[in-house]
Amino acid sequence: MLSGEWYDAVGNPELTAELMACRDKIYELNRLHPRDTATRDILLRSLIGHMGRNVVILSPFFCDYGTQISIGDDTYINFNLTVLDEAPVTIGSHVFIGPGCSLLTAVHPLDAQERNKGIEKALPITIGDNVWLGGNVTVLPGVSIGEGSVIGAGSVVTRDVPPHAVAAGNPARILRWL
Repeated sequence: MLSGEWYDAVGNPELTAELMACRDKIYELNRLHPRDTATRDILLRSLIGHMGRNVVILSPFFCDYGTQISIGDDTYINFNLTVLDEAPVTIGSHVFIGPGCSLLTAVHPLDAQERNKGIEKALPITIGDNVWLGGNVTVLPGVSIGEGSVIGAGSVVTRDVPPHAVAAGNPARILRWL
């Protein structure tokens, strides 16, 4: 899974157990009262591999494992983030993530017979410090977004975005430099 090689995502009992344990925590997290920030922080820290200081993650929040997610300090994540963390997902410090975003590390075969077997691989996602993802941004497997960049709402990021760029669209393209 973490090596970037093809693996059986469906027939591996260890991965299935980890996935189900994460879903149990996610279910509990998303049912909390919005003002119960102390319990929310405890649950998030037990779920996420690394979570820096002053991180806000609004519910609902979804991920597959949680252990492959690293979040820097002073980061704000709005409602309805989905993270398919079959590979490492690194979110820097001072990052703003708008509502409805998706960070997707899983890659599925184009061949239907292979895909139907549950075979997949995963590629990491890196979001640098001081990045802002507008609402409903989707970041695809293997993408890095450079420090200080801004991604416009509704964009699908299919390729790396260099530092200090404004990118938007489907697929996201660089519109200007900051």
